[in-house]
Amino acid sequence: MGNKNIKGHMLALTANLMWGLMSPIGKSALQEFSALSITTFRMVGAAAAFWILSLFVKQEHVSHRDMLKIFFASLFALVFNQGVFMFGLSLTSPIDASIVTTTLPIITMIVAAIYLKEPVTGTKVLGIFVGAMGALTLILSSSSASSGASNIWGDLLCMAAQLSFSIYLTAFKGLTQQYSPVTINKWMFIYASICYIPLSYQDVTTIHWETISTTSFFQVAYIVLGGTFIAYICIMTAQKLLRPTVVSMYNYMQPIVASIATVVMGIGIFGWQKGLAIALVFTGVYIVTKSKSKADFERIGKDV
Repeated sequence: MGNKNIKGHMLALTANLMWGLMSPIGKSALQEFSALSITTFRMVGAAAAFWILSLFVKQEHVSHRDMLKIFFASLFALVFNQGVFMFGLSLTSPIDASIVTTTLPIITMIVAAIYLKEPVTGTKVLGIFVGAMGALTLILSSSSASSGASNIWGDLLCMAAQLSFSIYLTAFKGLTQQYSPVTINKWMFIYASICYIPLSYQDVTTIHWETISTTSFFQVAYIVLGGTFIAYICIMTAQKLLRPTVVSMYNYMQPIVASIATVVMGIGIFGWQKGLAIALVFTGVYIVTKSKSKADFERIGKDV
């Protein structure tokens, strides 16, 4: 495995470690803020962070045609994905939301097969299955993570969010090859902010700020800076280096991180199931990484 691939894996892992904390932290923040308010804070805060960062890096010119592509990328990666997920999380339990996130690699494999003509090999299917077993082993054995009531509409919204992000990973991979993560993100989050500000104006203006706890402010700060700003830099850089299906495999880390967070918070224990789950997830990622891509099959065809 080359240095670029190792970097890609580390970045994808980092992004999903941060996103893994989003379910427990986001669910807690939803006790004092509405889903629409949190999503808007996320978009506007991340937009500001990326624009500030862009002042310290090389400026890139984006063509009008690519600006339109970035707008649609923001719809699938942010507006539909993050916004819909937060609304789904407000209706269902964190454990159900974690279960639904494990569908991303499967959905991405299907979308990549249709859009990019990526082959659906037995090795790839095996890797996704092994990773899914790891995530489900953890989820089904976790008795402490089931706080909150389940809701079918919340589950369906979380599922829609996974479909949206899989389309982004697959259909807009070309953008991440052409521009830096800072350039793409600063425009994507501006577009997403423009979409959400008119919808959330009423929610934000009616917040009683004096009643909000310090803990909730720190939780929102993590959602904006950790789960959004840093995570999106990582995932877009990983997109440059890895195939969409490989990137999506790291989604299986999210329920594991959410479960470990309950241990750190003192409301859960680290049993053998968690160790087995982690081993299965990384085994699944390794198997998918070793599967042949479309480019591999094309090279084989030329050699023959």
